[in-house]
Amino acid sequence: MLSLITVLTCTGAVLFGVDVTSIRQLSLAHLEERLVEIEQGLESLAYFSLNSGVGPIGYRSMAYDAPDHFEWVQINLEQTRRIDQIVLVPTVWRDMAKGFVADGFPVAFHLRVGRNDDSYGRVVADYDFGDVPLESVAPLVIPIESVEADWIRLEATRLSKRARDHKYIFQLAEIMAFEGPYNQALHQPVAISRKIYPSNAWGAACLVDGILPYAMNAAYGEKSLPMISRVNVGETATISIDLEANYPLSRLRLHAVDQGDTMPRAFQGDFGIPQAFILEGANQPDFSDAVRLLEVRFNDIFEMGPIMEWAFPEHDCQYVRLVATKPYMYRSERVSGTRIGFAELELLAEGANVALDKMVTPDFRLSSDLVTRGALTDGHNLSGQILPIREWMEQLAKRSALEAERPLVLAQISEYYAVQKKRFRLLAWLIAFLLVLVVLATFYARMARQRREASIRERIAANLHDELGANLHAIGLFGDLAKDAVDRKEELVDTLDRMRALTVRTGKAARNCANLLEAQGFCDDLLFEMKQDMDHLLADLEHQFVVEGENFLQQIQRRTRLDLYLFYKEALTNIIRHSGATEVSTTLIADAKVIRLMVIDNGHGILDAVPKALARRARLLRADLNIDTPEDGSGTRVYLVVKKRRFGVL
Repeated sequence: MLSLITVLTCTGAVLFGVDVTSIRQLSLAHLEERLVEIEQGLESLAYFSLNSGVGPIGYRSMAYDAPDHFEWVQINLEQTRRIDQIVLVPTVWRDMAKGFVADGFPVAFHLRVGRNDDSYGRVVADYDFGDVPLESVAPLVIPIESVEADWIRLEATRLSKRARDHKYIFQLAEIMAFEGPYNQALHQPVAISRKIYPSNAWGAACLVDGILPYAMNAAYGEKSLPMISRVNVGETATISIDLEANYPLSRLRLHAVDQGDTMPRAFQGDFGIPQAFILEGANQPDFSDAVRLLEVRFNDIFEMGPIMEWAFPEHDCQYVRLVATKPYMYRSERVSGTRIGFAELELLAEGANVALDKMVTPDFRLSSDLVTRGALTDGHNLSGQILPIREWMEQLAKRSALEAERPLVLAQISEYYAVQKKRFRLLAWLIAFLLVLVVLATFYARMARQRREASIRERIAANLHDELGANLHAIGLFGDLAKDAVDRKEELVDTLDRMRALTVRTGKAARNCANLLEAQGFCDDLLFEMKQDMDHLLADLEHQFVVEGENFLQQIQRRTRLDLYLFYKEALTNIIRHSGATEVSTTLIADAKVIRLMVIDNGHGILDAVPKALARRARLLRADLNIDTPEDGSGTRVYLVVKKRRFGVL
């Protein structure tokens, strides 16, 4: 899935932003996938940790009562440089309600680059924030098409309000112009549109001093303690590094001793930094051919920061030493004297730190056993791994974009969930409505079936009245005719033939009486009917009837009751006709899940297969039927098991 950190192009400028329209067009699955990507991305990016020490802030213009004032700053490069990225670092203000926000960042500006023979140059970025000033404390990273330039000019065409007094002002903490890994604007001369009277913390030079309002805090890497000397290193202190090979050195980057994470800090930020030092390079281990690469002198604390960088003419060397010609003066209640210490020392050659993990030899004793010489070149600070400056700025800008995108994605996901919840609620109402329809349809079908059964019963009754009643009456008349024709043979035979045909027809009508019994709900009281038939059919035999679970018998379906009754009647009929028994016992057991009927006689026993009539009736009941001989070896046992049917219906 493509990232939603998109580019906004304004006359050639490419700026990090968030495409809100694209977020709204994504599906829920893609939004959830994007949210995971954002969370994973944030875990791998540097964190915003602000520099709380004393130091230079940046550049500040004059203050105005209206926003439409033209202010510019121009960085003049020492020679023609190729530029492919410009980074604008805002001045940070602590808002009591919002937290840390940008202050005085221009809401509309142009970026121009040009050569010395072209004072106008060309616009490489043209941006307008509209009526909403930039509040993010993140650096604004502006990739541009690679271009050669002798100068870079930022022209602010509309200013934003300063939070402190609501005056319109142009403020920036830093401008960086990168060619590959190097900041080409570092310590270069700066011209401004209007002369101001800078303080120690503000000034045009502070705009390119490389000192940022952030402390480096990478998302990965082990923490490392700084290398700090004991008190009284002497009037000078030396740190020597063997690079193990010859490198074209061109830059020095020093990381100040981390002051810990307490607020306020114990020191003002210059702890361990010498007030003056020189950097020498050589190809002989005894520095007999030493060449001075760099000389630095700090006039006050406003020239120091957590990360300080200097460029110098490129020089090939293998051995480097930093000589603190005026070490830091440490004072406490118990002891005072000179000290020196750094969190990291980087020597850059062709963009890479060639001092990484190299042997360090100080000419002084370290402060404790916890501090090692390797801490100076291990590539880590108190927060983790040390990043290249350009990569660090890009990570902070990307973190800002992801943090701005994350609530938009969450809001869109919440909107999807709200819509789904509404749809689910509508679906629930629809299901409830359908259930009501099903209940009504079932009730209607039942009523229709009852009406149909009533119609059938009425039709059967009419047929019995019209067909069977008439036939019986006609048979009676034919009987009278037969008596009158007893002396007339032909007439008598004809009358008897007609009576025979009518008898066959009457038999067919009589067979419909079984259907009539079912339709009329015959056998509503199953036990009564079964006991009554047992008493009538087995009047000459000894018989007994045992019942368990009588209340469950009244809950079974009418057809099941009728089929069970007819099965039992057929079993008694078979006993009377074929068994020759003198004793019969019946056991009927019922519960919520099963009905068991067992009929035992002491007759001759069953000789053939299961009688067809019983098997058919058992099949109609969907019951298990078993006919065998009791354990004493005489008679017959009929065992019927009717199990609960689907949906709990018997």
